[in-house]
Amino acid sequence: MIKRPNFHIKYLSSISSEKWIKLALSNPIEILIDHAHCERKAAGVAIQLMFKYPSEEKLAEVLSPIAREELEHFEKILYFLKDKGLQIKALQPPPYGSELAKNIRREEPCRMLDSFLIAGLIEARSHERLSILALNFEDASFRKLYSSLLESEARHFGIYWKLAHEKFSKKEISIRLDELARRETQILSETFPQPRIHS
Repeated sequence: MIKRPNFHIKYLSSISSEKWIKLALSNPIEILIDHAHCERKAAGVAIQLMFKYPSEEKLAEVLSPIAREELEHFEKILYFLKDKGLQIKALQPPPYGSELAKNIRREEPCRMLDSFLIAGLIEARSHERLSILALNFEDASFRKLYSSLLESEARHFGIYWKLAHEKFSKKEISIRLDELARRETQILSETFPQPRIHS
């Protein structure tokens, strides 16, 4: 029987499907390698935002530690794979990230708001799915690895929400977050038959 976390992330408009859970659990190595790529991409997102808004001093103070932590997670997975006699490899990425990015409006300050909210949604979905993997993998070493990453994943999406709330009104955030969350669910419902964290 599939176990689910005993919490619901209110920012997400849906929970992960049983189809995705079964696909992920049936492909532990591939899902782990994809997770490594996700950690590296997440570090890149934080760094890109710092370059995009260089005059935002507080932004750099908050996002620089996130970028470092994401890369630490990337390295942790690399060592985990190495201990099992495996190594990272290229995987076909799902359309998830690129499709979400298409929803970022070009004009400021809307661009900043959308960037924060989409980064937060990705982190929130990662937290939900890593929680599921931590509860359901048969291999205890996999469960331990995913459990060790959960706290920081939750903190990361909280930081992006906080950044949004420091710059924008609650009403503006609520309306836009609802739109983006529904689009995020739609993207996940589109067929991508490979085991990925965001497939």
